[in-house]
Amino acid sequence: ADQILPEQLHILNVSFLVPSLRRDFGGCAGNIAFSLRLLGGTPLPMATLGSDGADYLLRLQRLGVSTEYVREVPDAHTAQAMIMTDCDNNQITAFHPGAMMQAHLNRVVARDDVKLGIISPDGRDAMQQHAAQFAQAGIPFVFDPGQALPMFDGAELATLVELATWVTVNDYEGRMLCDRTGWTLEQLSRKVKGLIVTLGAHGCEVWQDGNKETVAAVTPAAVVDPTGCGDAWRGA
Repeated sequence: ADQILPEQLHILNVSFLVPSLRRDFGGCAGNIAFSLRLLGGTPLPMATLGSDGADYLLRLQRLGVSTEYVREVPDAHTAQAMIMTDCDNNQITAFHPGAMMQAHLNRVVARDDVKLGIISPDGRDAMQQHAAQFAQAGIPFVFDPGQALPMFDGAELATLVELATWVTVNDYEGRMLCDRTGWTLEQLSRKVKGLIVTLGAHGCEVWQDGNKETVAAVTPAAVVDPTGCGDAWRGA
């Protein structure tokens, strides 16, 4: 608010002083797998890394997370997000997909020991193909479109919802999903076993068969950094 003038957005040209810089391992697959591992689960992240991904691969292995379905793509960088966070936890993000655009090279196959899947933001082709592959393999899965939701039109989103077992979105994504499909949240919830709409500090709405239940949020001891909180929540 101190540096962006609303009346000058059409000629936006700003420079931010970033007093601290930190590089973390992130990404939806890694974040969710990390949370699942902490909770005693056995995650199988399916993702792609670039030729610069050796450190990430080693980190997953040291955490006891299987890298069986993590593919290295030569001549590409691992997906990276540069995120600036202000004192009020507002964020501006620049995202480079890199090797993620080849995520469709990975294929979901039926396995007796796989009980649940999740499709989170990924390459566009990968999200569509993996949804169809989960359904074909008889593996129930969560559709979590997140920031990838704008890549799909209404018909494509309707197909992904109908293939899914559960859907989870935040309140903004929920409105966009309704706008694009033409379905209300109540109608969406009748097409899956459960629809969850997260509301940040206000908890979440759990929709089942057209009925809504509001679940309050746990009060945090401190708010340190919002980055990755959604993935941690989905892991749980």
